[in-house]
Amino acid sequence: MAITKWTVDPMHSQVEFKVRHLMITNVTGTFQHFDGTIETEGEDFTQGKVTFSVKVDSIDTASDQRDGHLKSDDFFSADKFPEIKFVSTGFKHKGGENYDLTGNLTIRDLTKPVTLAVEYGGVAQDFYGNTKAGFTVTGKINRKDFGLVWNGVTETGSIVVSDDVRISADLQFTKG
Repeated sequence: MAITKWTVDPMHSQVEFKVRHLMITNVTGTFQHFDGTIETEGEDFTQGKVTFSVKVDSIDTASDQRDGHLKSDDFFSADKFPEIKFVSTGFKHKGGENYDLTGNLTIRDLTKPVTLAVEYGGVAQDFYGNTKAGFTVTGKINRKDFGLVWNGVTETGSIVVSDDVRISADLQFTKG
């Protein structure tokens, strides 16, 4: 069977993260520029190979000062490591619309295996006759595992940034 290539539709997708700040609230950020593909045999995503990347320089937390700090050597070091990359190693059906997506995540120069939860939204045709597939991807990583080790402690002993980062992506792919 021929390989089908699905390409992320950035107009109908978003990549978001949340981190606890002072351990009392979440700071939410997005990446505005990203790219991804899935290579499948037909529409069988369980045998698919997923590649995905985000441009670190496109980080947006609604604060220019915070964005600049996140792009610095304290965190992502965007000048040296301009992309965060994910390459899948497996896509396992768990039942219903639920899947586990395993793969290697690279942030800065560190690559670690991760497992992400996926909810498959299905396949539909758009107004132009394009076949689209939708997925919601969620997971949690420890930022320190990827060299994002900066932190601070307030005068009262509160930790400024949590180690855990929650990832969420709503992704729509177009069949090539």
